[in-house]
Amino acid sequence: MKHLIITCLLISLFSCKTEEKFIPRDFNTVEVETILEDSLLSIRAIDILDDEGLSFAANNNSFGLYDPATKTWNISKQKQDTLKFSFRSVAHTSTDFFMLTVANPALLYKTTDSGMQLVYREEHDNVFYDAMTFWNDKEGIAIGDSIDGCLSIIITRDGGTTWTKLSCDQLPSAEDGEGAFAASNTNIAVIGDKTWVGTTAGRIYYSEDRGMTWEVIDTPIISKKDTEGIYSVDFYDELNGFAIGGDYTKPDGNNANKIKTTDGGKTWQLVADGQAPNYRSCVQYIPNRNGQELVVVGFKGIDYSNDGGRTWKTLSGEGFFTIRFIDGTTAYAAGSGRISKITLK
Repeated sequence: MKHLIITCLLISLFSCKTEEKFIPRDFNTVEVETILEDSLLSIRAIDILDDEGLSFAANNNSFGLYDPATKTWNISKQKQDTLKFSFRSVAHTSTDFFMLTVANPALLYKTTDSGMQLVYREEHDNVFYDAMTFWNDKEGIAIGDSIDGCLSIIITRDGGTTWTKLSCDQLPSAEDGEGAFAASNTNIAVIGDKTWVGTTAGRIYYSEDRGMTWEVIDTPIISKKDTEGIYSVDFYDELNGFAIGGDYTKPDGNNANKIKTTDGGKTWQLVADGQAPNYRSCVQYIPNRNGQELVVVGFKGIDYSNDGGRTWKTLSGEGFFTIRFIDGTTAYAAGSGRISKITLK
């Protein structure tokens, strides 16, 4: 009898566990609290640091750090001779912050005890870097538009002290004019050793070994014009990913501008085709929500999905370029002239 009771209890516990299901939430609006306002800034690159502090880099040589505990900003301007430049890419490790300019010359800076130090410089008429991230504290990647027939990819293996550009014989051939959109610093997604890069040609560059080898995958996203393609890509885990884009010159268009994968990016399918959201510049999975909840932002609004991106709800007409989540309901978003704290309601 004793063994029978124990067996029944184990079966009961196991059954309860297997019957647990993800319960989607349903948000209807957002609360927007502006924490930085400056009409001279256009902010497309933000990064949440390990202590939940927020960093940004923008136009007008500007960059800054926000301390949420004191609600204060430390904002500076980076000087390099008499150059005026804009940053569209930022990233961090556990010890350092990095920022990369968008056009010629490409200037990549790293924190040091005495301030920001220039660790990489590239000059070319077509140089244009779009996004940057790190796999771990030693290895990071930045991607840019194609030069001499291949995408521009630079990689560090020593914590960001030195960066090396991959040669074209290490990469798939680029389509004519193929690059990326420097719209939100989210053209690159990394999970573990795996990397996905979305391009203007509507293609995904994929590496399973931290940028050592690459292959390219076609997707059905709209990409016939120079202003069309993948603007942002995010992965929840090694299998589930989502990409969004469209045409920023036709921000109300929503045909073939949203794709998802459930097999690690080997194949991509159109979702919500001909339905909202329209053009958006950034997509992010909400953390710890089973890969089912996503938010997209663009300069014409904020949208939310609770079914893996199959259907969407517009939460606000507030315009932002990029967004990063702090937890399951709050995020920082940046755009034209401001950075705000966003709370889903």
